[in-house]
Parts: sequence; structure tokens; C-alpha cells
Amino acid sequence: MIKFGSVKKEHLVGAAIGVGTVAVGYYLYKKNQSKVDSFLRKQGINIKTSSQAAYDNMNLEELMTVKEHLEDLIAEKELSTNAAVVETVVKAETK
Repeated sequence: MIKFGSVKKEHLVGAAIGVGTVAVGYYLYKKNQSKVDSFLRKQGINIKTSSQAAYDNMNLEELMTVKEHLEDLIAEKELSTNAAVVETVVKAETK
């Protein structure tokens, strides 16, 4: 069990260095995000694109994947909407 009385100056310095390192790493990643994400994709690591995707920078394969995903979402929404309408009509007719 960790006792708060046993926290030394070295622990606090280590925690501060860790937080600072993470902050610098995050800043550098965000500054070079497109380069880093591109490198990771080339290595086979699937990086999800943000909602502010730069479609101009995508290749044809990536654009087709996004298009297919959007078409699937649209079809699911249409099916759920149609199912809800049919359910409402059936309930209204049975009353």
C-alpha cells in the first residue's frame, strides 16, 4: 500500500518530468500529425481519420473506403427510419 507520507521530492520530480515529456510528445505529434499518420499507415497500422479529414490529401483508395463507409451508414439510417415508420403504421392500424 502506498502511504502519502512516503512521497519524496524525487517522486514529484519524476512525475513532473513524465507529464512534461507527454506534453511535448503530444505537441510534436499534433504539429506533424499528417506525416506521422501517413508513416503509420504505410507500416500497416490503421489510423482513424478525424472528423475534419483532409479529403484533398487522400488517395483514391482512401476516398473509396470513406465513400463505402458513408453509403453503409446512410443505408443503416434509411433501414432504421423505414422500420420505425412501419412499426408506427402497424401500431396505428391495430388500435
